[in-house]
Amino acid sequence: MTDTALSAIAVSTGDELESPARRALRRLFQRKGAVAGLVVVATFITLAVFAPWIVPFDPIATSWTLVRKAPSALHWFGTDDLGRDILSRVIYGARASLVAGAISVGIALLIGVPFGLLSGYRGGFVDALISRITDAMLACPFLILAIALAAFLGPSLGNAMIAIGISTTPIFVRLTRGLTMSVKVEDYVEAARAMGNPRWRIALFHILPNIMPALLVQATLSIAAAIIAEAALSFLGLGQQPPAPSWGSMLNAAQRFLTNAPWMALWPGLAIFLVVLSFNLVGDGLRDALDPRAR
Repeated sequence: MTDTALSAIAVSTGDELESPARRALRRLFQRKGAVAGLVVVATFITLAVFAPWIVPFDPIATSWTLVRKAPSALHWFGTDDLGRDILSRVIYGARASLVAGAISVGIALLIGVPFGLLSGYRGGFVDALISRITDAMLACPFLILAIALAAFLGPSLGNAMIAIGISTTPIFVRLTRGLTMSVKVEDYVEAARAMGNPRWRIALFHILPNIMPALLVQATLSIAAAIIAEAALSFLGLGQQPPAPSWGSMLNAAQRFLTNAPWMALWPGLAIFLVVLSFNLVGDGLRDALDPRAR
């Protein structure tokens, strides 16, 4: 047997002995795009958590002598139309966007996964009812539905998160239902059913753990969409309310000064771009790393 064949057998044996979690992490860190995305996301999370100790100025303090000043050694990102430091506002704005993304997707998971499990595993009339409601919600564009719900609930960051979470729920219902229907016919599920396990135990302890990787990937990608949605709602005045900083509201204020003060729109727009791109890169990396067919 050749050395190449022996090496291949050794690598295959090592992969089989390695735990699934460690194997997934190793595959994830082998993807440069995913690693770069993780670094950017971790950087923004760190800035958001330690914002009170990092920001050089009060993000809501105004100064009429510093209105629309260009970037300088004192104000690295410049100042806005009320003389507020843009760097401080971008850092604090990360709090609103990241919290909105995480909580919105958490709401969608808490609602969508149980209904998807029930629909896919139970079938029959329950499946038909949940599927038709999901189809009706999916028929309305995601952002339009979020705007309508946010306008109905009232302008605030909390209501915006609820609106985004409800608008994202149908995606997780549909995904969980499809995964459940494909997993419930596997041999290990049939064996658990033959041993007399109740339906709820089979769903929670045999089906749900095996569909979690796909749900994790979708959750990561949905956080990116939720951040864009929160910025859009804040831009329209339905999200974080002034003077509290938000990337969307900063873009709304900057649209009147794109010619005279382009830096007002540059930095919050760049922050949204980097965070959304990074979450998408991490999601793509997780999809490849958690795929059991990948080698």
